[in-house]
Amino acid sequence: MMRQFHAAKEKHPNALLFFRMGDFYEMFFEDAKIASKELGLSLVARDKAKKVPMAGVPVKSMEGYLTRLVRAGHSVAICEQLQDPRDAKGIVERGVVRVVSPGTLVDEGSLIGSEPLFVLAVDIDHGDGLGLAWADLSTGAFRCSQCSVDEFIEEVSRIQPAEVLLPEFNSTEEGASFELAERLQSLLEESDIPVSWRMPWNFDAKNGHRDLCKQLKVSTLEAYGIEDSPQIISACGGLLDFLYDTQKSAVDQLSELSLHQAHQHLLLDQATRRTLEIVTNQRDGSRQGTLLATIDRSGTAMGARLLREWLLEPLIDANAINSRHDAVDELVVNANARKSLASTLSGMSDLERLAAKLASGRSGPRDINTLASALERVPDLLEQLAGLSAAQLCTLRDDLDPHAELVREIRTALSETPPLLIKEGGLIRDGFNSEVDELRGLAQGGKDYLAAMQQRESERLGVAVKIGFNRVFGYYIELTSSAVGKAPEDYIRKQTLKNAERYITPELKEYEHKVLGAEEKLKDIEYELFESLRSEGLGHAQSVAKCAQAIASLDVLQSLSSIAVEKRLVRPHFVEASADSCGVLSIKEGRHPVVEDALLGQAFVPNDTTLGYDCNKRLAIITGPNMSGKSTYLRQTALVVLLAQMGSFVPAEGVEMTLVDRIFTRLGSGDDISRGQSTFMVEMVETANILRNASNRSLLLLDEVGRGTSTFDGLAIAWAVCEHTHDKLQARCLFATHYHQLTDLADKLTAGVNLNVAVREWGEEIVFLHRIEEGGTDRSYGIHVAQLAGLPREVLQRSQEILQRLENDEEGLSRKILHGQSKNVPAVEQVAVVQPSLFDFVENNDGDSGLISELESLNLNELPPIEAWQILDRVLRAIKK
Repeated sequence: MMRQFHAAKEKHPNALLFFRMGDFYEMFFEDAKIASKELGLSLVARDKAKKVPMAGVPVKSMEGYLTRLVRAGHSVAICEQLQDPRDAKGIVERGVVRVVSPGTLVDEGSLIGSEPLFVLAVDIDHGDGLGLAWADLSTGAFRCSQCSVDEFIEEVSRIQPAEVLLPEFNSTEEGASFELAERLQSLLEESDIPVSWRMPWNFDAKNGHRDLCKQLKVSTLEAYGIEDSPQIISACGGLLDFLYDTQKSAVDQLSELSLHQAHQHLLLDQATRRTLEIVTNQRDGSRQGTLLATIDRSGTAMGARLLREWLLEPLIDANAINSRHDAVDELVVNANARKSLASTLSGMSDLERLAAKLASGRSGPRDINTLASALERVPDLLEQLAGLSAAQLCTLRDDLDPHAELVREIRTALSETPPLLIKEGGLIRDGFNSEVDELRGLAQGGKDYLAAMQQRESERLGVAVKIGFNRVFGYYIELTSSAVGKAPEDYIRKQTLKNAERYITPELKEYEHKVLGAEEKLKDIEYELFESLRSEGLGHAQSVAKCAQAIASLDVLQSLSSIAVEKRLVRPHFVEASADSCGVLSIKEGRHPVVEDALLGQAFVPNDTTLGYDCNKRLAIITGPNMSGKSTYLRQTALVVLLAQMGSFVPAEGVEMTLVDRIFTRLGSGDDISRGQSTFMVEMVETANILRNASNRSLLLLDEVGRGTSTFDGLAIAWAVCEHTHDKLQARCLFATHYHQLTDLADKLTAGVNLNVAVREWGEEIVFLHRIEEGGTDRSYGIHVAQLAGLPREVLQRSQEILQRLENDEEGLSRKILHGQSKNVPAVEQVAVVQPSLFDFVENNDGDSGLISELESLNLNELPPIEAWQILDRVLRAIKK
C-alpha cells in the first residue's frame, strides 16, 4: 500500500496527498506534518519502528478540511479507492482522481456566495506582450485577452483570479523569459495572489491551438478573433493543460471562449476601483458599504455575479448602453412586469453553476433535482416578458428555454428527496421502474419481517430478544447475560460482549442473504438509472447554460429597474461631441448613492456638476474645509458616470453627458509600506499614471494633490498638474485642494472655474452646508475641525496665532507666481522650516549648474525607474549639503 502512496506522491510532488483508506483520507510524512499544523490534527506514527508521521480526516467531513488547506495556499491531490474492497484480490487499486488548487476549489461548500473563482494562465514567450486566458470551472466562463507587461497588474486587478499560472524558465538558458516571469511573480506576491509554476512546454502554441480547437469543437479560431494571436492561444493552451491535469477529465463546461477587448469598455484602473469602493470596501475588503451592495436587488447568484461584472466593465458604446437603458426604462414603467419578474427570480438556484456541474459530469442527485426546480420557473418568466417590447428583453426572451422534456424526465425518474450521495440508494421514484419497485418492496418489507421475528422469539424464550445488524457479523439475535441459559439449540453463538451474547439462526441467515442481496442489487440498478438520466442531461448542458446566462441578464435588468424606482434614479442622456472636444458632463442635483443610503432617511444634500460645455469650465478647482464634502462630491460624480455607462439609471434629477473613456481618481491613500512607498510616493505615482494615460475624453478626479510634501513643493506640483490638465490633456476634471492660491490660477485659465463648499458662520460656530457653489474660498477652517476633534484649548489658541502669521506672510504669493515674479518663500516669524524644498535648492544654487542642466535635459517619458531613483538620490544629497 505504501508503494501506491509513493507512486501517487511522485506524480504530484507539489500537492498534499489525501490517500483514501476506508472511511478516512490519510496523509503521511511531510504532508502529515503540514496538515497537522494547518488543521490542528493529531500526528501519529503508522509504523512505530520507522516512525512514519500520519494524520487523517474522515471522508464524510473531508470538504471542510480540504477548503481550509487550499485557502491556506496548498494544493491537494485526492487519491481514491478505485474498486470495491470486496472485489479486490489483494491491495485495493487506488489513483488520483483530481487535484484541488486555489483556482479549482469549486465544491459547493467551498464557493463564496456569488463570487467568481478564476484561474488565470499567462504566456510570456510568444511575441510582444502577454497572453492571458482565464476560466471559472464553477460557471463555465472562459475568456482571454492580451496586454503589455506594464498593463499586467491592472488586468490582474480587474480579473481578480484566485490563482495564476506562470511558465517556469531556466535562469541560465532562458534568462530574459526567466527574469520576466520572476518580475510578474513579484507583482503577484504584492497582491497576495498564489502562483503555480508550469513547464514552458505546457504553453506550446501548436499544442495550444490543437487543444483549444478540440475544446471548442471547431477547426479554426478565426471566429474568435485570435487565430493570429500566438500569445493568447498559448495562454489558452497552458490553461487547458493545467485543467486537464488537475481535473483528470474533460472540462466540457468551457464550451465558449470570449475575447475581452479593453477598447470596448470604460477603463477603471486599480486605484480607481479601490477608492470608489465599487465591489469591495477599503476597510476590510468585504462588499459592505460598496456601490455593488447599495444597488444590488438581484434575486439570483448568477444575476449578482453579472451585476458585479457590469459595474467593473462599463461600456463606451452608446447604442449598447441605450439598449440596456431601454430595458430598464420599460421595467420601471411596467410595475407589474417588474414585480412579477423579481418574485419569480427571487431565490432561484444558481442555474449557471448547475449547468457547469452538469457539463462536467459531477452533478449529484440533488443537483439534478435543483436544476429541474430552476427550469420550472422559466415558463413564468416567459409569460411575464410576453407583453414587453424593449429589444434586449425580447432577445433574452428568445434565449429562455424551459427544457420541458428534460424536466419531465427528471421529475418522472428522480425521487422528490434524493440522497446527497449516489451510492446511498433511494434515488429513483416509486413507479418509474418495475424491478426497482420489486427490490425496494423486498428490502423495505424486511423491517416488518424482523419485527415479527423478534416478537415471536421473545415469546418463545420468555425473555426480551433484540434483533440487530452490523457490517461485520450481519444480522444477529442478542440475549443479555442473564438470559443466555435460555438460548435454544438452533442458536449459534457468533459474538460475546461484556453483558450479552449474540447469535445467528439458519432462518436469520437465509433472510440476511435474501435481503442484503436485494439491497445491493437495488443500489446498483438505481445507480445505472441515475447515470442514464445524468447522461441525458449532459446533452442539454450547453443550452441550459445559455438559458442561465439569459436569466442572469434579466435579473440584472430587473435589479436596476427596482433600485431605480426605490431610490428615485433617472435615465441619463448621451450627447455626441467632436473628436477634439472633451465633451460635456452636466449633472443636476447629483447624489452619492452609497452615502445617501447610509444616512437612513436623513436628507442628502444634492449638488450640480457642469463640466465642458463648449469646452468652457472643463477644469473645476474646488476649495473648502475638511469634512465639508469635497471628497464625497468628487466620488459621486465618478459614480454617476460609471452607473450611466454600465446601463443603470443614476442618482440625480437629470444627467446629460458625453461618453467617458476612462475614469481616473487620486483620492488619498495610506502608506504602502509593503512596497516601500510613502504616502507622497503613492500620490505621485498615481498622479503620473493619470497624466500619462488620460485623454480628452477621460474624467479626472484629483483630491489634495501635493499634500504629502512641504507646503511650497506641494503647491508648485498642484499648480503644474492643474496647468497640464487644462492645457495639454483638456479633459473634464474636478480638482479639490487646500491650496487657496490655486483659486487665482482658475481665474487665469480659459476653461477653469472656481468652486467651493459653502460654509456659514454664526458667531464662533461654523455650519458646513455641503453645498457646492461657484467661486473660491480662502479659508480651510482646519482649526475648527481640530476643535471638534477635541484638541486642548491652549493648542487651539497657539494654532490661531501661528495661522495669522502664516497668512500674513503668504499674502500675494499666488499673485507673484501668476505674474512670473520671484518664487522665493518669505520667512515666517518664529516658524522654522522643517523640510527643505527642491525649488529652494534650484533658486539658491546657481553654482551647481551641472546638476540643474542634467535635470532640464531629462526625457521623463523614456526614463527607466531605476535611473530616476539614482538621479533623485543625487539631488537629495546635493540639497542636504
